[in-house]
Amino acid sequence: MSEPSNEAGHPAGDATAKSVAPPPLRFAESQKLISEISAHTGHPVIAYWTSVDGSVCNNDVIALHSVLQTLGEVDELGLFVKSDGGSGEAALRMVHLLREYAKKVQVYVPLEASSAATMLSLGGDQIHMASTAQLSAVDTSLQHALSPLDRDNNRVRVSQDEVERVLRLWRESSDSGADNPFEHLYGHIHPLVFGAVDRISALSTRICSEILSYHMDDQEKINYISETLNSGYPSHSYPITAKEAVRIGLQVTPMDDKLLDLFLQLNSIYSEMGRLASTDIDENNSHDESILNIHETSGHQIFFQNQKDWYYRESERRWVVMNNKSAWKSVKPGEDGPTIEQFHIR
Repeated sequence: MSEPSNEAGHPAGDATAKSVAPPPLRFAESQKLISEISAHTGHPVIAYWTSVDGSVCNNDVIALHSVLQTLGEVDELGLFVKSDGGSGEAALRMVHLLREYAKKVQVYVPLEASSAATMLSLGGDQIHMASTAQLSAVDTSLQHALSPLDRDNNRVRVSQDEVERVLRLWRESSDSGADNPFEHLYGHIHPLVFGAVDRISALSTRICSEILSYHMDDQEKINYISETLNSGYPSHSYPITAKEAVRIGLQVTPMDDKLLDLFLQLNSIYSEMGRLASTDIDENNSHDESILNIHETSGHQIFFQNQKDWYYRESERRWVVMNNKSAWKSVKPGEDGPTIEQFHIR
């Protein structure tokens, strides 16, 4: 069988793979830090980290399950979270899984835990936040099959907050007898997108409420926190510091300097592992081997790594993936050093 080729006429993933230095795997160093952190906190700790190109996703649930099986059931468990977010539904499933293995969960946020990672953080009985930490609003945007196209011919994300602000500005600037704004908006955004955005906004609030109910009994307080996180801030990326988190009713504890230093060291290792590991072969072709998501506890690490080519299809004005061999990988200690195996998730 002939080797697959891209539209430029040369083999996809041949010279590309040779020209990219793979990201480093610093398992021994991260394991040492995980042990030091666990000793400092007095309970086992799991690290969950995503790069700027990674995201909270459903496959994280399977990876987390495998890491939790390495630990077994415990009375108390720590979770280090550093992520810009992703799927709220995946965050809910991860919290449910954590609560199945631990009676009490301590969440540690030394840096950013935004959007769906904020939802994940809500699953902790206590959230330990450093002065460098932030949570964020959780109002969810939607990339719908009928969403408008951007300048690169990709579907844009639409949020409930954006829709409501457009409608509010329309009402404030129009006469009382003005036309229905939807008649004009439908020329830019398909009606089904409006319905889908409204539904997913309700979903964000529901997910927060369900996660908080794992360790909180006051339903009025649960509702207030969930609604505030979903619609109480002027932007999705609004930084919720420890002070603001306490104000809205979250159980927040300041992180001590020693623990922050250990987490920053661990983040530095993960940042090196998750550094940009891609190269442009020419103006239409590139290759990527970046590590995006990492789960780790004492004795076990699982990470997702890109291994794929990108080709710019000029006729469609967009990048398409080719020769995709991206995979999850499992790392465990061995007699002669770490053993790395593919971790199959479909």
